[in-house]
Amino acid sequence: MKKLFIASAVLACSSASFAVAPGGPNCGWGNMLFAGQSGLPSHLVASITNGTSGNNTFGMTSGTNGCSADGTLTYGGKKMVNVGAIMDEFSEDVARGDGEALTAVAVSLGVSAEDRPAFKESLHNNFDLLFPSADVQADSVMASIVAIMKQDQRLAKYVS
Repeated sequence: MKKLFIASAVLACSSASFAVAPGGPNCGWGNMLFAGQSGLPSHLVASITNGTSGNNTFGMTSGTNGCSADGTLTYGGKKMVNVGAIMDEFSEDVARGDGEALTAVAVSLGVSAEDRPAFKESLHNNFDLLFPSADVQADSVMASIVAIMKQDQRLAKYVS
């Protein structure tokens, strides 16, 4: 159960991190009420207003409230794959070449079901590169994962 919870949390965090400003930057009553204001408090209250009333969802479907679903959603931040939270289980899974933590990381990185066996095999074959010491840091492991994926034709499309 613990592994399922961890995998779900990693998946939820990473999938939620890809969309920014659904409906556009001017979408919803919260944006209308706080137009021209800046700073964290204004953004939080505008976001809460839009989220609790559902007006931005209505606006996107009806084309009102300054909303549109025409644009492409983008994300300018880092992917939220937190290997550090599951490092022990993840390293064991990589050593085995399969497991829930390894699958959760693959899903979080957007690796399709048909490419996951290649992902798992590639990480398994590069275990020593991923985990050069017992005290390796999560950001180093993630950097190594990305480097490994970039070298694999099948997996390179999942990393930029």
